[in-house]
Amino acid sequence: MSAAELAAITTLTLRVGAVATAAILLPAVALGLLLARRSFRGKALVQALIALPMVLPPVAVGLALLLLLGRRGPLGGLWSALGIELVFTWWAAAIAAGVVGFPLLARASEQAFAAVDPRYERLARTLGLSPLQAFLRVTLPLAQRGVLYGALFAFTRALGEFGATALVAGILPGRTETLALGIYSRVQLGEDGGALALCAASFALALAAMLVAEGWLGKETASEARSEPQASEVNPNRPQASGVHTNQPQASGARSNLTRPPGRNDERGDR
Repeated sequence: MSAAELAAITTLTLRVGAVATAAILLPAVALGLLLARRSFRGKALVQALIALPMVLPPVAVGLALLLLLGRRGPLGGLWSALGIELVFTWWAAAIAAGVVGFPLLARASEQAFAAVDPRYERLARTLGLSPLQAFLRVTLPLAQRGVLYGALFAFTRALGEFGATALVAGILPGRTETLALGIYSRVQLGEDGGALALCAASFALALAAMLVAEGWLGKETASEARSEPQASEVNPNRPQASGVHTNQPQASGARSNLTRPPGRNDERGDR
């Protein structure tokens, strides 16, 4: 395999992953916010449907997309009328990668928004912010770590997508051949050297993405830990509870001295 061919396949894979992540970002975040802030009948069913692409075989997801976007499918006639060809193009690969990565971003956004106290949003509303302004200036900054982490996982999932992409986009060299598809096709053709080169490129991309995620998350956690004041630093001159307790008189002893009736020795002394 030549270096130019390896670079072309890697570039196409990055393009598919970027387009897929950008396409699902807004709907996944909006759905995550809805699930985190609203309780409605059938919510568990919606959450189960969202998670289906993660548990179904990717080939089944690809077959469903092929039946939906094909020429005989419900949306195939619409695309044909508009002169748009989706099936067996890299756009179809991006759609398949986005569908498979959508649950990762949606559920991560849901958990991130659920961790934000709704009282912050209500307080922002009392200060004159609109619901959209409160979301952009209060809720989203507090949940941005989880949202970005979910987006990165969706992107890395798109980089390695194989089953759904193979059915809806095919394995067309120079057109739809991503890293995962290229590895499979070269193994089938007996080109072990080319398959290993593509495996190395895929490993490098996945490792780089995970290093960026873990490094950024570690910096955010460390900065938050440094910004939180320690309990002893809030008021260092405040006396400790144990010292205050030892300097106070015992309530039981004081009560016994005040309420003790005079004994016989006291009566004899008075006599």
